[in-house]
Order: sequence, then structure tokens, then C-alpha cells
Amino acid sequence: MMEPEQEIEQLREQVRFHLHRYHVLDDPEIADVEFDLLFDRLVELENANPDLVVPDSPTQRVGAEPSTEFDEVVHAIPMLSLDKCVSGDEIKAWQDRCVRILGEDILSYVCEPKIDGVAVSLLYEDGGLVRAATRGNGEVGEDITSNVRTIDQVPLRLLGVDVPRSIEIRGEIYMPLAGFHAYNARAMKSGEKTVVNPRNGAAGSLRQLDPGVTAQRPLSVFCYAMGRCSDDFRPRTHADVLEAFRKWGCCVNPRVEVVEGCEACIVYIERLAQERASLGYEIDGVVLKANDFSAQERLGSVTRKPRWAMAFKYPAEEVTTIITGVEFQVGRTGAITPVAKLDPVFVGGVTVSNATLHNMDEIARLGIRVGDAVIVHRAGDVIPQVVGVVESRRPAGARRIPIPRKCPACGTVLEKIGDEVVVRCPSGMTCVAQRKEAIEHFASRSGMDIEGLGDKLIDQLVDQELVKTPADLYQLRGEDLTELDRMGAKSSANLLESIRKSCDTTLARFIHALGIREVGEATAIALAERFGALEPLMAATLDELTEVEDVGPIVAGNLRSFFDNSDNNEIVLALVAAGVCWPVTDGLVNVPCAGETWVLTGTLESMSRGEARTRLRNLGAKVAGSVSPNTTRVVAGPGAGAKLARAEVLEVPVLSETDFLAFLRNHEGA
Repeated sequence: MMEPEQEIEQLREQVRFHLHRYHVLDDPEIADVEFDLLFDRLVELENANPDLVVPDSPTQRVGAEPSTEFDEVVHAIPMLSLDKCVSGDEIKAWQDRCVRILGEDILSYVCEPKIDGVAVSLLYEDGGLVRAATRGNGEVGEDITSNVRTIDQVPLRLLGVDVPRSIEIRGEIYMPLAGFHAYNARAMKSGEKTVVNPRNGAAGSLRQLDPGVTAQRPLSVFCYAMGRCSDDFRPRTHADVLEAFRKWGCCVNPRVEVVEGCEACIVYIERLAQERASLGYEIDGVVLKANDFSAQERLGSVTRKPRWAMAFKYPAEEVTTIITGVEFQVGRTGAITPVAKLDPVFVGGVTVSNATLHNMDEIARLGIRVGDAVIVHRAGDVIPQVVGVVESRRPAGARRIPIPRKCPACGTVLEKIGDEVVVRCPSGMTCVAQRKEAIEHFASRSGMDIEGLGDKLIDQLVDQELVKTPADLYQLRGEDLTELDRMGAKSSANLLESIRKSCDTTLARFIHALGIREVGEATAIALAERFGALEPLMAATLDELTEVEDVGPIVAGNLRSFFDNSDNNEIVLALVAAGVCWPVTDGLVNVPCAGETWVLTGTLESMSRGEARTRLRNLGAKVAGSVSPNTTRVVAGPGAGAKLARAEVLEVPVLSETDFLAFLRNHEGA
């Protein structure tokens, strides 16, 4: 029988290996239940042999007592800040300065996403984590070892046999967006305080005096640089350091690239900017570094900033401004959305003067008043939203925001159904605002795809009572349209042709275009595949509807309520009578990609991601957001990163954009 000490050490090695596969590589080799058996056996043995417990055991993530304060840590090598720039010209000027000092061109650069988190120093002695510290003022930080030990992605012991005797690994601790949203959702449900943004969430988590609190926070880390190191590790380049980190079990950002020349740095910056909203974590720029350490040494530092590195800053995604008023908008389903009117402010690359407040419960949760200074967040194409209030700047005359009693569009008394946080106008299509939204949704690209029918034209058609329901679109005449603003004979003819062409559609598109609550594109496709025709769908029972993938009791109830409404039925029949049609099947249709799971990554040049998803779904495929062993194919456009790398590891077939277009041509309409 194996001695306890020998079995414990063997179990520790196994647990470390599988933790690395799970948390760092995102590629587990064993099922969770098998891992739990290993971990539980290790805990059992350590409890029975407390004298064999060591600080870097995987069981010791949380174990320290709450602290009353943080000790100071003096950094052996200062954690310097970086010069910043915001344009390609400034990058070129930085390169020119470096070339003048070196007397030669810098051959290669390392480009890294600039994570919006908290800088950390991790000191390893003989492979074990002995200290973690904040950056502080660059020279003196705070000892946060107990808190950092709770983060699964931080190895308590480095892997491999070639680990240096002593090495300081520097990185950025951050809160992934999925974890941030999940944490705030739990906090709101339990009545606890939420965090304003992921960076504040990470910083606040690391400054908890009780490591047990930190352990409950969704934190992760990317390692990006080496500080002090013993002389048994002598890398030549920064890329060598990052590769060693990976080998030792540290998380290194998969988007890091080594590029040749200044122009390639600018291309990397532009590409990452396009992918910024889909990364899964917040970044505020790109860090550019001379790759060669000899070049770094010759360039040196000035005013406590290295000459060999530069931080390119993207436009801020969060800024502070003033709420000057609140308006209430009516959505397609009658939901009343409060919209903050703002002092115009530049955020996320554009000037915004409006931001969503979601609903009245959100206003109450944030404690927002008119006149408040608020934090506005905008990322990518996401609608700007108010995420926090700067209460210290609240003026004496700040006004509370009353809950509206009547619909601002039609005057109907508003309703709040059950536990919903949303207040709704119950008038349906008789409410002019809901009518406009419903027609806009019906004509949208993911609906009937009526080109040329935008919101301004819809406003005119509804206001002049030319269109009261989507079915009225198919009764429009040229003389109706030419009387409208900016609608000449040619524009009118083009629109009428587009309306005529929309008659030839698919059942899934038609279902989605009807605007039934919570029935999106994927659900519409599932319904079309299951029922194959409109009549059996309209007559389906709740039990039959809930048998469809993606349809639960709430969605089934929404479908039944829609089709049980005589006004809705009248509109549907009028659309069919107007010539809207689709191929009819017997249900459970045989489509080319039925049962397949596809993943899109990178930037497609010939179409948007949304169009690619729709076309794949029309072929029966499920489009997922991450690559797994169940993935059928991956479509990789320019800029593909971690998903492409994972597909290659899992040997999932990868299509280029050219291959993807050929696939669509061969299968659409087949």
C-alpha cells in the first residue's frame, strides 16, 4: 500500500495538472465527477495527516484568517507606467525616436491587449507562490497574497522542471464580463451592493480583508511580463518569456502577437478594436513592446517610463456626465423604457446624448435623480447605458424620477404583470408607438427583409394612416408613396418591388417577423422545423409547443396568447391573402446542417456576423459562441484568435471565408 506522503504528493500533481487543463487551457481531460474524486481524496488524506499540508497544495486556495490591514511590499524592480498615444502618427513618432537611439530599426514588436484590470506582482521561489502584491505607486505595493491565492487561474506552484529558482511574474487581474454580469445579477437578487464595472469589481475584490470574500468573486489573470529573476533563466526576447509562462502553467492572453514593423502594429490595433466587444473581458487599448531584450536595455527608461514600450489607448468606454432629464419610450411589446437625456459626451468613439435606464426598478436600484452626475458605459455597438451615480456630486435640486401611470404614446393606463420588472402598455397595435415598432421589426433584415423601409418612412406611413398593420404594406400603391417626403417615383417603385419580393420568404422568417414576445430567430427556426406549416403551429397546444427546443412554458404561453388573439389572426390571414408564402413541409424538415453546431470567429468581409448566423440557422445549424468537442465546423475570418486555436487543438474542421461562401452557394436552396 502506498504511504500517505507519497499518495498525497501524487494526488497534488494530478490535481494541479487537471486544474491547469481546466482553468488555463480550457481543455479538461477528465469529467468533473472524476476530478472531484481526486480532489476529495486529497482533502481526506490531508485532514488525516495535517503535518503533511503545505501552503502550495491545491486544497489551500482559501485558508488564511481575515486581515486587519495589508503589509507593504517594496518592488525589487519598479513596476513602471507607460507612455500613452491615441493615433498611428504617434506610434510612428515613437518608433522614430527608438530608431534614433538604437541606430537601427526595431525588427519585431510584441502586441498585447491592454487589460482593464489591476496590475499584480507574483513572486515564485523554487516554483511555489510565496507573495502577491499590488502595483501601488510603482515602487511600493500592498501584500495581497492571501486574496490572490483564491484565484484558480493563478498557479500556486509552477509546472515543469525548468522553473527558475526565483522569478517575479507580473500580470493583470481582471473580472471577465460573464462573471461580472452574473455577480451583479446575484447581488441584485439578494439585495447586496453591485459593482459599477469589471475593473472596480477586480480592485474591490483584491482589497477584501477576508480572503473568503475574494474567493466568491469571479476573478481571472493574464500574465504579461517578468520582473526580478534568478540567473538560471536568461530569455532573449519578451516572446520567449511569454512562452515560458505558458509552459509553466500561467495564463497568457491568446491575442498576444509578435509582428514585424510599425505598420503591422497599427494593423493589430485596428483589428483588435473591431473585436473588442466580443473578447469577453474589458480592454482599454494595446501595449506595444520591443521584443528583443537587448534593444529594451539600450533604450532604457525616462521619467520612470520605459522608452521601449507604448500604450495605445482606445476611446474611453466609460465617462461621467449629467442627466438633464428622462423620457419614456414604448417598445414593440409595449414595454416602457426610461431613457436618460444627457449632457452630450464622447464615449466609446462617438458622442452620445441618450442612454438607456432599462426599467424603473433599475432607476430605484441605482438611486438616479435628474441632475445627477452619472457614469455612462458604451462598448462596441451596444446601446449606451447608465451604470452608476456619483452621489458626492449630487446637486441640491436633484429631482426624483416618478413612475409613469399612462402610456406616453396613447395614454392607456400602464400595467405590471406578475413579477415582471417591466411596465407595459396593454394596447398592442392600437398604440401608435407599438404599431411603428412592430412594422419596423416586421420589415427588418432578420424579418421580411423589406429593403428601403426605414423608421423615418414608417413614421410617415403610420402617421398618415396609410399603414395600420404589417398587412397594409402589401396594399400600398405608387400614388400613396409619392406623396411622402423624399419619395419620388423611382424610390416608390423600388420600395414596392422590395415589398413584392418579400412575399417569397421562409416560415421561420415569417414567424420571427410577427414579433411574438421572446420568439427570436433561433426559436422561430425551431418552430418552423417542428411544425413545417403555419396552420399546425397556430393550433398547437401548450404541451406540443414546449416539446420544441428553445421553447419553455413562458414562450409557449406567449405563442398561444398571440395566436388566440383575433386581431393577430386577422393580420396573419391578411398577410397570407396578400401573397406572403413559403415552402411547406411536413415538419421536422430535412435541412443540410440539421444537428450541426457551427462557430464564427474573426471578421467576415463579405457579410456581417448576424447575416452569417441567420444563413447558417436557415440551413438548420446551431450557431454557438465557443468551440467545444461538439463543434461541427468553425468559420475563421481575419483576426481569428482563441477560438481558432482551440479548434486546431480539438481538430475541428476550419473553413476560410472563401470556403464558407462556397459552402453556402452549394447548400442554400438545395
